[in-house]
Amino acid sequence: MKSVGILIFDDVEELDFVGPWEVFQMVNEVAGHRGDPEPLHNLLISRDGSDITAVKGMRVGAHTSMTDVDALDVILIPGGLGTRTVIEDPEIMAWVQAIAPDCEWVTSVCTGAFVLAKAGLLKGRRAATHWAAFNEFDRLKLDGELVPHVRYVRDGNVVTAAGVSAGIDMSLWLVGQWFDPQMSRDVARAMQYDPVPPYAADL
Repeated sequence: MKSVGILIFDDVEELDFVGPWEVFQMVNEVAGHRGDPEPLHNLLISRDGSDITAVKGMRVGAHTSMTDVDALDVILIPGGLGTRTVIEDPEIMAWVQAIAPDCEWVTSVCTGAFVLAKAGLLKGRRAATHWAAFNEFDRLKLDGELVPHVRYVRDGNVVTAAGVSAGIDMSLWLVGQWFDPQMSRDVARAMQYDPVPPYAADL
């Protein structure tokens, strides 16, 4: 069983973590329909195990605290306004730095890339973040080469997604890497994920 930990914190962007969570939990549901055991153990992790309030007001309970997690196969850092506080929190940053080296995959969504960069995990790597955060990334003098106009970027074992909904695409790509492309297709179908946004010509 693969352990997947998603860090959550006050003022996190809701879909940044709820989207990947839906994908990873749907993997378990699809596996169950196939008669297979659940392949993923998914955890929401907060600084001290307490509930958090996301940036648009959603209250979310964590499964565990950082101090109770010393190893993961996959870590995912979502974005949101709260990342600006996270990168100034020495305990959270120390935990990310300690746990990431042994992860199979190190991932982020949106300005979660700020956290990876501050932890030194994007040095010499290409990365994605929300289009509106590029200037701030540069202003903070964070390490990493941001790639514009993409949904997600893979550089080695680091995978970073652009803003918000792009985390779903990244997560589905990861599922295809962990298992096979058909599992990713089955998960997308189970989620009814076939985005055709209205007024797309205006995007």
